[in-house]
Amino acid sequence: MTGALAIAAAVNADTTSAEAVARDALAKIAAYASIQPAVWIHRLPDAAVLAHARAVDARRAAGEALPLAGVPFAIKDNIDLAGAPTTAGCPDFAYHPAQSATVVARLIAAGAVPMGKTNLDQFATGLNGTRSPYGAPACATNRAYISGGSSSGSAIAVAAGLVPLALGTDTAGSGRVPAAFNGLIGFKPSKGRWSTAGLVPACRSLDCITVFARDAADAARVDQVLAAHDPADPWSRVVPDQSVALARIGVPLPNQREFLGDQAAEALYHAALDRLMTDGYELVEIDLAPLSEAARLLYDGPWVAERTAALGDFMADHPDSIDAVVRTIIAGGQGRSAVEVFQGLHRLAEIRQQCDVLWGDSDALCLPTAPTIYRVADMRAAPIALNSNLGLYTNFVNLLDMAAIAVPAGWRRNHTGFGVTLIAPAGTDRALLDWAATWRGDATYPAPPLDLEDTHEPR
Repeated sequence: MTGALAIAAAVNADTTSAEAVARDALAKIAAYASIQPAVWIHRLPDAAVLAHARAVDARRAAGEALPLAGVPFAIKDNIDLAGAPTTAGCPDFAYHPAQSATVVARLIAAGAVPMGKTNLDQFATGLNGTRSPYGAPACATNRAYISGGSSSGSAIAVAAGLVPLALGTDTAGSGRVPAAFNGLIGFKPSKGRWSTAGLVPACRSLDCITVFARDAADAARVDQVLAAHDPADPWSRVVPDQSVALARIGVPLPNQREFLGDQAAEALYHAALDRLMTDGYELVEIDLAPLSEAARLLYDGPWVAERTAALGDFMADHPDSIDAVVRTIIAGGQGRSAVEVFQGLHRLAEIRQQCDVLWGDSDALCLPTAPTIYRVADMRAAPIALNSNLGLYTNFVNLLDMAAIAVPAGWRRNHTGFGVTLIAPAGTDRALLDWAATWRGDATYPAPPLDLEDTHEPR
C-alpha cells in the first residue's frame, strides 16, 4: 500500500477518492485474513468503512484540504473507537464507548479512515504478542517468530501492507519492539504530548499512544495532527519542541551490549553504529547502569502496582477472564506498600539527575530496540523470562520521561527484523522524527518479501 502522505496528496488533488482507497484496503485486509486471522479483534463492517470514506470525499468536494485525507488506519483495541467495542484483549472486559479516544477523533477529523481494532497482548501487558484469547499475530515475514507486543496486530497491519498507519501504545516498549521485528517505524512521543483520553490504562502515569508507519514522514504528519493539550486527559501537557541538533550519539559501553547470543542482532547493531559514524555523528560511550536500574523499577519495583490499580477490581470479580501470565503480573502489585512507592519515586528522581549528566555528554542514545527475537513456541514455553529479555533496552524510557523512535536496521537471515531506537529527552520529538527521515535502513541482509509460510532458518 502507498504511504500516508502519498494517499493524502492524491485524495487532496482529486486524482483518487477516499472511497477508492478504502475499497483497496478492504480487499487487502480480506485477502490477508487467510494468512494471519489474528491481526484484528473487531473489523468495522465494510459499509461503515465506506461511509467514513465518503464523508471524507464530501468534505473534499466542499473544498476542505485534509492532512490525512483518505488514509486508512488501524487502532489497537485498548483505544476507543465509537461504534466498536473496546476489549483490551479480554472478551469479558468489553464495553461500547460512546465516543472515540481523542487521538482517534483527531485522526478522523484530519481525514483518516478507521478500518477496525487490532489484537494485543491482553491489557497491554507483554512485549511479545502471544497473550491474547483472540490468537497470536506472528512476525509478518516469518510466522514461526513472535510479532512483538503488546501492539501486535497494529504492527502486522502495517507490515503486511493492509494500512499505512496504525495506532499502538507504549508503556515499556510496546510501540517499539513490534516495529523492530517487522521492519517498521515505531514513534513513541513524549509523555503527555498525545492525549491518552479514551485509552484503557496499563500504567496511567507512563502510558503513551504511539504510531506505526513505514516512513518517518508519515509518522511526523500524525504527530502534527495529534500533538496538542487535551483537557480531557489529566496527564496531558504541552511539550514544547526543543531545537536540538542530534550530533553526539550515546552508545552502551562494549561490555553492556547484550544480545543474548543473537549474533545477527549484534552484527546489525554494529553495522548501524558504523553508518552513524559514516554519516558524521560522534559516538559517545555511556554507562547504561542507571538506565538499567530504572528499567528494573518498572516490574521489580512499585510501578507494577499501577497496573494493579488499573485492573484490580476487574481481576477480583473476573479472575478466570484474564490470561494466566497477565494475571500473575498484575497481581504482583497487590503486596506493594505506599512506603515502597515513595522509595521508588525518590530513587527514580536520583536516576533522573544522573541522566541529566548523561545528556551533557550526548544529544541522544542509539540502542538496540530489542536484544533478540524468539520463536512463538519458545515464548509460550517461558513466557515471563523471555518477555523480560525483550524489554532490556526499552523499559526505562517512559519512567525517565524520554521520547523515542524505533527505526529498521536490517534483517536476519531468518527474515525477522532488527531495529535500533534513538532516545532523547522529552520535547525532542520533532528532532527525532527529522533524524529518522534521514536514516538509511540498509543493512547486511536485504528486506525479505512478505512471507506466506513459516521458515526456520537460524538467526
